This record gives sequence, C-alpha cells and structure tokens, in this order.
Amino acid sequence: MSMHISCCDELACMKPMSCHEQDHPELAAAASNNAGFDWLEDTISFLTADADIASGGYGWWSSNTPAAAAQQDDIGSVVAQTLSPPAPPLPTTSSPLTHASPSIASPAVSSPSEPSSSKKRKSPAHRASGGHGHSSSNQRRRGEHGKKGGGGGGAGSDRDTRWAEQLLNPCAAAVEAGNLSRAQHLLYVLGELASFSGDANHRLAAHGLRALAGRLPAAVGAAAAASVRVPPCECPTPAFAAAEPRLFRASLIKFHEVSPWFALPNALANAAIAAASAAAEPRPLHVMDLGVSHGVQWPTLLESLTRLPGGRAPPSVRLTVVGATTSAAAFAASPPGYDFSPHLLRYAKSINLQLAIARAASLDSVYGVAGEALVVCLQFRLGHAGADERAETLRKVRGLNPELLVLSELDAGGGVHDGTAAGEFAARLELLWRFLESTSAAFKGRDGEERRLLEAEAGTSMAAPDATAPAEGREAWRERMAAAGFEEAAFGDEAVETARSLLRKYDGGWEMSPAASGAAVALRWKGQPVSFCSLWRPA
Repeated sequence: MSMHISCCDELACMKPMSCHEQDHPELAAAASNNAGFDWLEDTISFLTADADIASGGYGWWSSNTPAAAAQQDDIGSVVAQTLSPPAPPLPTTSSPLTHASPSIASPAVSSPSEPSSSKKRKSPAHRASGGHGHSSSNQRRRGEHGKKGGGGGGAGSDRDTRWAEQLLNPCAAAVEAGNLSRAQHLLYVLGELASFSGDANHRLAAHGLRALAGRLPAAVGAAAAASVRVPPCECPTPAFAAAEPRLFRASLIKFHEVSPWFALPNALANAAIAAASAAAEPRPLHVMDLGVSHGVQWPTLLESLTRLPGGRAPPSVRLTVVGATTSAAAFAASPPGYDFSPHLLRYAKSINLQLAIARAASLDSVYGVAGEALVVCLQFRLGHAGADERAETLRKVRGLNPELLVLSELDAGGGVHDGTAAGEFAARLELLWRFLESTSAAFKGRDGEERRLLEAEAGTSMAAPDATAPAEGREAWRERMAAAGFEEAAFGDEAVETARSLLRKYDGGWEMSPAASGAAVALRWKGQPVSFCSLWRPA
C-alpha cells in the first residue's frame, strides 16, 4: 500500500466531519432562544454592560489536552509530508521499468476517487455511531480546539499550528501557475480536512477550498478546470442576504455583543458624530449610511444626541441608507423582508427625537438640504470594490461636500503582496483567519446558527469580485482619500476613551492603537491588524 493511502487513513481519523460528509439541514426560521426578541428594547446594553466577556473561564475550551495535542501533531505530520518534495529514488539493480513506491508528495497518486475507497478508515465519530450517517447533532457535539484569545502572542506565535494556510496558499499558487496535478493533490487533502463545524483551521480550510473551487475556471480555463475533481464543499448555511429576517437581526446584535469587529468602529463613528454636533449650533443632522450595520449602529447615536449638553441636540435627524452596489462587500446586503425602520422610528419617538429614514438605491439619488449638517459613514463597503468603483464612489461622496466622513475598512497591515492572484488570496486568507479565530473566542467555542451565518458571510470575502482589488492597509487608503480631495481629522480624546472602555468588555486578545497624531484608530487581534476607523473632511 502506498504512503498516500496510509496518510489519507490518518486524515479520516483526525478531523471533524469533512465538507462532503456533512448533511445539508434547512436553517430554522429562528433560534428558539430568540422568542419575543425586540432589538430596540435595550438598545445600548452591549455598550454599558459591566460584565467583562474576557473574564469568563475558557479552561473547558482549551485545546491543551493529550487528545487535542495528538490530533494537532497528526495533522502537522500530514501537512509536512504533503508539502515536502518527493524523495530522490534509491539506487536499485532492478529493471529501469520498475516503479519506485510513490510518496505523498507525488500528485500522480492523488486519485480523486479515493475518498470513497472502502479501504479508508472511518473517523472516530463515525465508528462511535455504529457506522451510520452523520447528523447535524453530531456536528454540534464536536468540541472546539482552540485557545483563549488573550494570549497576545501575535500571528507568529501560532503560525506553526495554522496548517490550513500551509495547504491553501500553495494550492492557490498551483492554480495560478496552471500546475493542475499539484493543485489536484492539495485540493484532495484539503477536502479531507475541511469542515465548517470544526476548529478555526478546519473552518478556514472549508472556506478556502470553496473559494479556490470558484477561482479555478477563471484561472486555468473552463476546459482545464473540468479535468480537476474538486471535493464538494458547499456551505450548509444559507447566504447572509437570504437568511430569515429574525435570525439575521439576532445574529447582528449577538455579534455586536460578543465581538468588537464592527462594534468598535461603530462606536467611534457615533462618538465623532456626536462631538461634531456638540461643537456647532443646533441644526438638522443628515447621516448618510454606506455601511454594514443594518440599523444596529444608530440607536446608540440617537440616544447620545439627546444627551448633548446645553440643549445642542439637533432639532431633527435624517438617515439615508444607501443600498449595496453590484459588487457588494461582505455583510452589506440584507434579506428581503428585513426592515429596521419601524423599530428605529419608534425608538426615536420614545426619546423625543424627530427622525426621518429614507433609502436610496445609489449615491446618484442622494441629495442634501440647505442648512443640514451632512455626515457620511462609509464603513466596510469599498474593500472588495475595484479601483474604478472606489474612485467613483469617493468622487460622488466628495461632490456632496459632507462636513464629516467616517471611513472604516479592513486593514491588511500595510503589507504589499506581489500583485498576483495567489498573493491577494493569501492576504484575504490572513484576514479571514483573524475573523474565524476571534469569533471562536467570542462565542467561547460554541457552535450556533448566529455564528454559522456570520462566518459563512465572512467566507465570501475570499471570492472577491475583482481579483485585482487588493486587501490594503490604512496607508494606502490615506493616499486614496487625499487624492479624492479629503484631509484627515483627529478623533477627540472622549471618542477614543469611549472606544477603549467598550473594548474592555470583549476577549483579552483584542486591542486598539490610536495613531500618535490622534488620527485613525486601529483595531487589532492578538497584535495583528484587523480594521481601522478614520475621520475626514473636505480639503
């Protein structure tokens, strides 16, 4: 038996249920614990809660157990064998026609039909179930193998355990180079390890495998792609914009409660808008929402406006929500039937604030009114857009002459990739890893409908509509904003302190680092950049 078969036997025993072994259950209309949920009854509880999420015990979730360590060692061994070059043939006196036993590094022995081979050893979960098919309950019972985010060791400290990237990045490079035999082999190994319900590595492998399958035809051509057998890895979770509205709303609020991924930039934006309103004579406020909050951000802003000292609350507030573009970024679109307007209007009335909400299909239909203070919140919407769309969007925003522009985007850390599709894939993979690992910490390793919905949407970032649209750092955005006619402004001390206070309620792996000049504020996970929030005014 070749080494390839024995290593695949190892793979079958060391991973959660692979993508092509998972069932496809229909998503329930709403989680049972969401009964009677009204997201505006306690609008800012997640900002004022005393409990520190990071103070909870994570001992039960730790992967520092003999079984988990053994599993990690097994996977590391397989990854090392997969990526190592084939050993040179040993001297032999046999006939030149005699073939040496192939190694796992030989793509030629990676038969796509082997996943269904009768020689493949069953996984422990399969054996425990008596050989019957897997169920969604089996997936929920599988424990997470991870560690508390507060280690602060940075990306390098756990790089050796991040085996999914060690397989996905060479596979992306092989696809771009047209090396189909190597790509086929790596895709097969990834298919054996990928799972949407395992730990962060297994989930990253699943999302990366799905993205590679989508990129394959464009990279090598339809005919060549048809010769590659990609393991099936369809995500069992419905699309973010096709979720049941009640679950969609509950997922957004839960994510704000347990993770600062969007909550911190939203808090900074709200604090900056309130500070700008307090610094001027009271006048109508017009907020243009080009973001991904889907209404969750605004109750806190409205409440803070009513608390401005000296009666400086604006006499009225107009909120214009601009629809997602054709190349919509992750989290930008909402499902049919989801409408936060009635809830937000009811809340505004309860705090005696005059509010009007309008929706615009695009920036072309947005208009200003004389005497209004216009503020634009452009958050997480341009990161996946092509260069032309980015420039056009900023040109239109500048044409509206806003008094303040809040820009938040994912931060690739200023690293410059080589300009290839494989380099872009690696940059986005790094950001997705931070999302999946931090989400594991946020949900304390527990699986659930909300978490699966959020992670499935984050995974769509791997399939950028424009493969040349780079995942950039804030320096690149600073240059782009200056070219569009904006100059950077600084957050006030009160805004920064509000954000810092908010961050204390989340896992200890999170930190924020305002620029020395008080300008952009960076959000980091384990010392590595995740996003930034910045303020701009017309130059």
